[in-house]
Amino acid sequence: MEQEPVLQISYSLSNIRNAADKLWQYAHQYRVWALSGQMGAGKTTLVHALCDNLGVTDAVSSPTFALINQYNFDNNGTDTTIYHMDWYRLKGEEEAVHAGMEDCLLDKNSYAIVEWPEQAPGLLPRPHLHMYIEITGPEERLLKVLLINK
Repeated sequence: MEQEPVLQISYSLSNIRNAADKLWQYAHQYRVWALSGQMGAGKTTLVHALCDNLGVTDAVSSPTFALINQYNFDNNGTDTTIYHMDWYRLKGEEEAVHAGMEDCLLDKNSYAIVEWPEQAPGLLPRPHLHMYIEITGPEERLLKVLLINK
């Protein structure tokens, strides 16, 4: 991570909803979010907190086996979709395209949140946000957000 983060949020798992709210306040203008962190860092937990804050009533879970989960919420009177993707099991960009992930990434009326984006980084459109979750303690995390424009 060479560039400076545009946003950093330190949080504990007990106040993750506050962190998700701060993230949304900054990041809602960007439609594609790449979410990185080691196994168990809390990527899906952060997505769950964000969806709770947005009023998503669908069950939010890790899309590890489904590859794509879809959640809907009311975004100021507009029905909006979040595509929550997990690329951990992908073997490359071609597999992601065949699974329909490129369509989700290019949908201008939806949000796409991608866990394990390292598996097919060339599919991520510009601009997008790349978020890194670091484990800083048993219950503490540091979220660093970078704007990827080039």
